[in-house]
Amino acid sequence: MTEFAGKVAVVTGGSQGIGAAVVSRLADAGASVVSCGLDDSAEVHADVTVAADMDRLMATAVERFGGIDVLVTSAGIQRYGTVVETSEALWDEVLDVNLKGVFLACRAAVPHLRARGGGAIVAVSSVQAFVSQQGVAAYAASKAAINALVRSMALDHAAERIRVNAVCPGSVDTPMLRWAADLFRGGSTVEETIAQWGRSHPLGRVAQAEEVAEVVAFLASDRASFVTGAEYRVDGGLLAVNPASLPPA
Repeated sequence: MTEFAGKVAVVTGGSQGIGAAVVSRLADAGASVVSCGLDDSAEVHADVTVAADMDRLMATAVERFGGIDVLVTSAGIQRYGTVVETSEALWDEVLDVNLKGVFLACRAAVPHLRARGGGAIVAVSSVQAFVSQQGVAAYAASKAAINALVRSMALDHAAERIRVNAVCPGSVDTPMLRWAADLFRGGSTVEETIAQWGRSHPLGRVAQAEEVAEVVAFLASDRASFVTGAEYRVDGGLLAVNPASLPPA
């Protein structure tokens, strides 16, 4: 696979979950990839909430490979609580990582994409940009804001041939989902809880990170050359469900 041969990609949150799957998918297709994270396995140790770290991340990609063609923003956290239960510090933590992190990464990357004559940005959002569960006020707000930011950037940078799109997954088997499953499993196991959540999707299961990475790769590629400002749902049909069922015939 050589679809991304000669291309340079930067992936935030690339050390685990969807981000790690994106790194593998792009690299397998020939891209030179630089990724960041905060854990020990991260290729580049960088905090998406710190502007200097994002500037350094982009500079690293340019120094190693000569430029940037693709940015994928995959860093994110999940926290729970209503607006009453959510402290100001918790609100700031979620919005800083999930939203400000996208802003800072894009702000640092766009000049380099512009210098290459264009490129692609893909932001990993969530179905909770459109619908919400109870008790996820900060998380849902951050994901809806990502989609609005994507639309704005798509318009602002279309003339520069920089395409900007969002991928909105449903439940995906990642360390973050497993952390949540352990938090809410009650008397069930983590596996049983994940299986239960999967049954809420019409396809009857949660996604694998690699399935989301396939859509990210499409949006980052020339195959999506006329796609910008879009929100791609990778949710196993979750948002197609009307919970009001018909009465028995």
